[in-house]
Amino acid sequence: MNNSANVTAGKPAIGGAIYQMAVNETLPTDTTTDVTSETCLGYISQDGITNSNTPANTNVKAWGGNTVLSIAGDKTDTFQFKLLEVLNVDVLKTVFGKDNVTGTLSSGITINVNSKDLDEYAYIIDMLLRDGVAKRVVIPNAKVITIAPVKYSDTEPVGYDVTIEAYPDADGNTHYEYIKK
Repeated sequence: MNNSANVTAGKPAIGGAIYQMAVNETLPTDTTTDVTSETCLGYISQDGITNSNTPANTNVKAWGGNTVLSIAGDKTDTFQFKLLEVLNVDVLKTVFGKDNVTGTLSSGITINVNSKDLDEYAYIIDMLLRDGVAKRVVIPNAKVITIAPVKYSDTEPVGYDVTIEAYPDADGNTHYEYIKK
């Protein structure tokens, strides 16, 4: 039976929505474990977060054109979001690599832009759903794989539109989702 109470939208959790931590640290396994001591990547754009978790299957066709088998192939799990706090050193380290960003805003920040491989992190995404329901997405291991062109304009905020790819953990899972009222 249809139930409109099960229809919801996602809003960022108060105080931060995307947190980052070292890959080898203990990750939360619920919606209530405090993660505010971790690195918060600050505001993201109003477009929110897009998760693409799509398998690519190869269809085997029989003579005559009927599909008779679908073979599981490549499966990627990505999250796309636009980081708006471009003056946040932790955001810059995520986008350019932790060894490529030095200094502070008050002392001056230097960014070395190069082709070095970016760092892998664990990510925690906290959001609030309808009627006080909390949702947490925990990504044990991921890294930035694409950065959209950065636009500098006086009509919109500067931001880093990034896509991170989640990699399987020891159990073969690319991310976990926890939901609780």
